[in-house]
Amino acid sequence: MDNYGILSLIPPMLAILLAWWSKEVILSLFLGVFAGAVIININPITAFMHTLDNYILASLADSWNAGIILFLLAMGGMIGIINKAGGILAIGEYVARKAQSIRKTQFAAWLMGVLIFFDDYANTLIVGNTMRPITDRMKISREKLAFLVDLTAAAVSSIVPISTWIAFEVGLIKDGFDALNIELNAYATFVQTIPFRFYSILALVFALIIIFSGKDFGPMLAAEKRARKTGETLRPGSTPMVSQEMEEIEQPEGQSFSFSNSFLPILGVIVITIIGLWYNGGGMTEGTSIQDAFGNADASIVLLWAAISGSLIAGILALSRRILNISEILNGWIDGAKSMFIACMILILAWSIGSITEDLGTANYIVGILEGNIMPEIVPMLLFIISSFIAFTIGSSWGTVAIVMPLAIPLANSIGIPMLPTIGAVLTAGVMGDHCSPISDTTIMSSTASAVDHMDHVKTQMPYALTVGSVAALFGFLPAGFGISAFYLLPIGTLILYLIVNFAGSKAENEDVSSEVQNTKTA
Repeated sequence: MDNYGILSLIPPMLAILLAWWSKEVILSLFLGVFAGAVIININPITAFMHTLDNYILASLADSWNAGIILFLLAMGGMIGIINKAGGILAIGEYVARKAQSIRKTQFAAWLMGVLIFFDDYANTLIVGNTMRPITDRMKISREKLAFLVDLTAAAVSSIVPISTWIAFEVGLIKDGFDALNIELNAYATFVQTIPFRFYSILALVFALIIIFSGKDFGPMLAAEKRARKTGETLRPGSTPMVSQEMEEIEQPEGQSFSFSNSFLPILGVIVITIIGLWYNGGGMTEGTSIQDAFGNADASIVLLWAAISGSLIAGILALSRRILNISEILNGWIDGAKSMFIACMILILAWSIGSITEDLGTANYIVGILEGNIMPEIVPMLLFIISSFIAFTIGSSWGTVAIVMPLAIPLANSIGIPMLPTIGAVLTAGVMGDHCSPISDTTIMSSTASAVDHMDHVKTQMPYALTVGSVAALFGFLPAGFGISAFYLLPIGTLILYLIVNFAGSKAENEDVSSEVQNTKTA
């Protein structure tokens, strides 16, 4: 690989800055990929052709990426059928009866995100599309919903012992240990690093503090005030990350909609995903544990199985209950799949810019900044900061961890710093960077599932992610590098976040919006 030095930062930074300035994410990403191709090829004509074939087409040709695109389309189709059959409306009515306040509604979104722990992609699409009608009714901004959806997705999936992340994370730890002839169990080490995932854990706690205090700050406070006072859950003039097809799906009149029309397809997706991960990962083979099976599974294939199965369940329910005919079911599925087109385009371009940054050696250049005379004790904090920035620039938590982990484990071993906070810092930094990056796939999918303007989501979430990240760095990884236990540091971090929200935050409403909603329903 050629050394492009500081030039390697141009494609991701150009894409990010253009996205912030123009709010045209697709064009910004394309120009970022093209800029990288120009750096490599010099000739702009050759660079343009390579942008199309070597990067965009190659990203779509990758089997994992293709599986995720098909999963998105199938999930959109399933949601389209559910919506047309009134299932989304029914589940909204059910949850609304249980969550009759802003606080309870936000907690329901948070709890659903935590319970769907097995995969961050499935988590995002299920929670966002299910909760959106309810949060709209409660005058909760789409930006706030996207924050809750995005926050709980990767933060949960990356730390639970059974998820689609497990093979990737444990595999990198094992490779690092094998290279140094360290005889430690990689899975056991993974579990031991969980308390040191300061960002992921504190982010989940931070959301609870925000929910139960009723306070927000920064751009999120402005979004919440707008939603409460005007009922506009979207910023006027914004471009939601969902096509008109999903918003305009007509539901049949005169039907009594059932909660099960929505619940059963979603439950089917969850159950089939769990069973599919076990089966695809060799769970039927003697001696293969559940953890190993989940770790070995190809999540893109399993998620596609689950989404197609969910679509079939939704269609069969609508047909058997005479809510929709076959033509209406197919139209609902197609309209739902169409609603994912923008997200699919952005994902393909985000993967493309990830490929161009790999060819330019962007991550290696950033990590190289760490080399030199540094205090060993501050290495976990520095790794967290640098890895977060890498994830921000390349838009991939997995790509970041894959690049940094092979450097972090030997570094910790050679200079004698604690291994657990070092590994934990790299693993959770990918999540932190994703939460700030407009080119992250999970951030894009959160915007799509919540039907919010993508840059509005990024701008409102970033101050929150940076707040939690700063606390994680200063009150988590810095003292952990000096050997202080995570079980002391997590309560301290929680207290700091509580104080920040209490003193910096304000409430968006001066009246009980839930009462207003109830009065509207009974009027």
